[in-house]
Amino acid sequence: MAKAEKKAVENRHYDVIRAPHITEKATMAAEHNAVVFKVAGDATKPQIKAAVEALYGVEVTKVNTINVKGKTKRWKGKPYKRSDEKKAVITLKDGQMIDYTSGV
Repeated sequence: MAKAEKKAVENRHYDVIRAPHITEKATMAAEHNAVVFKVAGDATKPQIKAAVEALYGVEVTKVNTINVKGKTKRWKGKPYKRSDEKKAVITLKDGQMIDYTSGV
């Protein structure tokens, strides 16, 4: 029975962390032990910290979150709205890093 509970916790962690956010700015932040991820919109900072520590086996010192509101755009003259997203900037303990180019 204990194995089933552990698997449920792992699935929850995968629901919190959606994907790495790879941009020029995020790459520059990696030089300062920071990694940027797209996360679930309802995820809290403690949930994000627990998920990163469980999935990647690193120590997290700080979590900052950013709520990005979707822009209103036009396509063929018709307006539409991009989806809202939430990003998390995770600062790692000195000497640790996450290689998110390889699979988890």
